[in-house]
Amino acid sequence: MPLSTSAASPHALAPYGWDESWAAAFAPHAARGLVPGRVVRVDRGQCDVVTPDGTVRADTAFVTPHDPLRVVCTGDWAAVDPDGNPRYVRAYLPRRTAFVRSTSSKRSEGQVLAANVDHAIIAVPLAVELDLGRVERFLALAWESGAQPLVVLTKADLVPDPVGLSYLVRDVETAAPGARVLAVSSATGEGVDVLAAVVAGGTSVLLGQSGAGKSSLANALTGEDSMGVRAVRDADGKGRHTTTTRNLLLLPGGGTLIDTPGLRGVGLWDAGAGVGQVFAEVEELAGGCRFQDCAHHAEPGCAVLAAVEDGTLQPRRLESYRKLLRENQRIVAKTDARLRSEIRKDWKRKGAEGRAALAAKRGRVG
Repeated sequence: MPLSTSAASPHALAPYGWDESWAAAFAPHAARGLVPGRVVRVDRGQCDVVTPDGTVRADTAFVTPHDPLRVVCTGDWAAVDPDGNPRYVRAYLPRRTAFVRSTSSKRSEGQVLAANVDHAIIAVPLAVELDLGRVERFLALAWESGAQPLVVLTKADLVPDPVGLSYLVRDVETAAPGARVLAVSSATGEGVDVLAAVVAGGTSVLLGQSGAGKSSLANALTGEDSMGVRAVRDADGKGRHTTTTRNLLLLPGGGTLIDTPGLRGVGLWDAGAGVGQVFAEVEELAGGCRFQDCAHHAEPGCAVLAAVEDGTLQPRRLESYRKLLRENQRIVAKTDARLRSEIRKDWKRKGAEGRAALAAKRGRVG
């Protein structure tokens, strides 16, 4: 017997973010007798889905298209069979936000890491030297996703000098305009309550490289040992991937958290708007350039270069801006080329089918 979505689900799924808007979007699926649920884990073509009747295991075969951007991912709201063995995800609701990066493959494909996220927590370890370029890269993807970025400097207990810590926070704030920067220690609890208050009530995704302290931070936020923790190497602060899948966890103060594996590569994926947001001051300066298509290299009347010369703009910021813009332009160009190639193949296929049908028809007439 299909589960009702009118009475049970708003109460059972509310801790996971279910609201009236999701209920309205789900109405056509409810009319088909399907059950709503939120995907809390995906692996090997199957996923765990929290439904009004508890967590169920479901197969994603019916919604696994060739486009990797449209596969089911953690954070999706799914329409699931009411019963059956196996049960299937029949569809998922349109995503409000999606955190996407480019894959390491040569096919220029995007990979969705998390869906329907309100906050993107970027974990940056203070156990090693700050890599502001990496922070800016994560921020570009976070802004592009539609989520609000939040940079968390983990392992703050390793910087006992308050003045030194404040300088580090200020350096990251310079690289993260519009994003809040918090220093947190999972070991001492410093800053954890502030972070928990910021992310309460919504869905957050925890991002960062391996060894950034994400699992420890997830444990501190959930109040339990929900994720295993391993030591990192002293030399470079790196460690083995403690988290191997993306898991959606309930937070005791309200809201949910998606913990992700450490990301070795964070390629941009059509993140032009995100890059512009991260380097808002550069783009604002660019509005004062003499030429509208100024590349900010050696053009006369370049307001951006003038800002570098007078010390208003850091040279490192401009170089990072150029680097991410070039990378984003390459991925967009490759993607467009791939799409054009796919369209041409589709045209050729349809043309061949049309010619074969015409030949068959002439054969029957003859």
